[in-house]
Parts: sequence; C-alpha cells; structure tokens
Amino acid sequence: MTTLRASTTPALEDRITGSLVGAAVGDALGGPVEGYTPEQIMDRHGGRVSGIVGPWNEDWRTARPIAPYHKGDGHVTDDTLMTHALVRVYATVRDHLDAYAVADLLVPDLISTPRWIPELEAEALPLQRIFLAEKWLVARIHYGHVDPREAGAGNIVNCGAAMYMAPVGLVNAANPAAAYAEALDVAGAHQSSYGREAAGVLAAAVAAACAPGATPTSVVDACLALAKDGTRAAIEAVCEVAAAHEDFEPALRPLREAVAPFDTVGPDYRAPSLGARRPSRLHSIEELPVALGMLLIGDGDFRRTVLGSVNYGRDCDSIATMSGAVAGALSGGATIPPDWSKRVSEASRLDLHGPGGTLTEVAYEVFARDTERRRAHESAFAELTVGR
Repeated sequence: MTTLRASTTPALEDRITGSLVGAAVGDALGGPVEGYTPEQIMDRHGGRVSGIVGPWNEDWRTARPIAPYHKGDGHVTDDTLMTHALVRVYATVRDHLDAYAVADLLVPDLISTPRWIPELEAEALPLQRIFLAEKWLVARIHYGHVDPREAGAGNIVNCGAAMYMAPVGLVNAANPAAAYAEALDVAGAHQSSYGREAAGVLAAAVAAACAPGATPTSVVDACLALAKDGTRAAIEAVCEVAAAHEDFEPALRPLREAVAPFDTVGPDYRAPSLGARRPSRLHSIEELPVALGMLLIGDGDFRRTVLGSVNYGRDCDSIATMSGAVAGALSGGATIPPDWSKRVSEASRLDLHGPGGTLTEVAYEVFARDTERRRAHESAFAELTVGR
C-alpha cells in the first residue's frame, strides 16, 4: 500500500497572502527606525530590534524630521498604502496592467477616496501621506496630462515604484520574465532609469519566489538573469557578500560597503549628495540589492530576513517591505509571526489578509485569459506555417 504524503509546497493563495502580509509587516517593523544607522538603532533600543517597537521620539507629533507621522507601534507606511492601492487596481481591471491603468485608476484612488492613514491617525486622502516621488504621479498625470508611459521621466530616481510592485509579481506567479516586463510598463508612469529597473526586478523576484521548489538562491538567479546595468552589478556585489554570512549582525557593514559604490544617496541618508537620485546606467537603488542580500543571509526565513532588513537602517521600511514580500511568497503566510501580523493589522486598522484573497482570484482569471490568448496565437501560427 502506497502512502500519499501531502505536499508541503505552499499553495498559490498562501504564497500571495504571505507576500502581501509579509510586505506590510516588514514595512511596519522598519518604519520607526527608518533613516538611522545600525549603531543609532542599537543605542536607541538597547540592542537590535527584534519585533514591533514604538516611535523613535515620544513626542513624535512635533519631533523633527519625523513629525507629523506616527511611525512605530505597528503602523504601516506609504509602502503598504501604495501596495494595497495597486491591488485595488488589479481588482478592477482583472487582467494585466500597464501605465494607463496607473493613470486611469491608481491616480484617482490617491486623490479622491479618503482612507485611514495609520501614521496620521486620521482619515485622509492617500495623497496627503505619500512621498514627493509618488506625488509626481498626480502632478504629471492628473495635472500635466503627460503620456502615462513617459510620465516617470524627470522624477527623482528612488525606490518609490519598486516598493509597491509585489502585486505584479504575484499576478505573474512563477513567471519572472512576464512579471519583469509588466512591472516595467506599470512603473513607466512613475519612475525612469534604475528606479524603474528595480521595480521590474522586484516583481521578478516575487514571481520567482512563487515557483514550486524556489529557494533564495533561485530567486537571486532569476533576478540576475533579467536585471540590467547598475542594478545587476549591485545585486551581484551585495549577494556575493551575503553568501559569506549566516547572520545579519556581522553582515551589516559589509553589505553597506558592497552597495555604496552604486548608491547615489551617500553616507548620510538624511542629507543626500548632490548627485543623488539622478538617472544613470551605472547606479542602483540601495533597497533592492540589500533586500535580496538579507534574503540569502536569512536563508528565506521570514523572521531572520526581515529583522536583518530592519536593523540595516537607512531606508529600512522599504528594504523590509521588499524582503518581506519575497520571503512571504517563498514560504507562505504560516511563517510570518502571527503576533506581528495581528498587531500590525489592529494598529493600522487594515485587513492584511483580504487583499491576498482578492489578488488570488485575479491571478486565476489572468492565467485563464493568458491561456486563451496563447492558444489563439498557437492556432494562428500553426495555420500560418502549414506545409513547413
């Protein structure tokens, strides 16, 4: 008698939900220590951050440069607000997206529908919270009527588009090349140069993490197969360093040193260099390579991967958003500490699991449409090549 063993491979919905919840949890853990160095984080918290912590300053309402945002206590930031907004666009279109979907649906969502903004502890338009690089979408598309496919040109180059591209990877689960191509189209409305490239590679990483049997190494390999220019070089440099470490503590400084030649922000995160955030084929955003490096160091384990990202400092909410999205897709929602996700959900007044169910339905529908389109193409091509 043969005994059938249940598969331990997470199902699609588990991976999608795990990725979205993982991104939000990483975002919330990183928010209160964003902008600081690993040394400053250790001094402030008496050691490394090991979970959800409170605001850096107790007087966060007036403290500079934090005010007026309540970062900490499980509050998500604009990374999650934008990610959920993109999920809502998918829920409306129920097919692949492009830059025009951003113009037609995402931008109106940001400027017309008040939502609970955790960091403001108030209901407000998302536009009132998002960073200047995201406000660019509204200025260029809504007010400037720029072609959505070209609207990203001229914006500062940062991780603004990459930080919310996980849904693109999830809709294209197990197809990194398709995720990369779609994300580049979507992100064209928002970013150019290596910011747009990072958006494509992050989507590819999430898609690769959804493949059965995926590992941190296979995810990085998929990214390197698609990444171009400085983004590829930065990922190679950071991941080479990461491969020599099994714990994030001794890797914090080496990872920063590895990515520094590609990062235009410079050593002082709060005082970017004059050359910061300008288009370049040689440079890369810092967040994506470090997120992938932490994935390798943590061996895909959600807790280790995200805590390494958080304690790296600098733009650690976005680093942890990205690494949390990939780690969550890799091993599913069960690996995310339930006390973390529960507290983030309650503190942020967000349904963290609902978007996963919604996006899973969309992914099934998109796959069915892709199958129909592929079969129609195969039939047409076969007819064109009769007799060969």
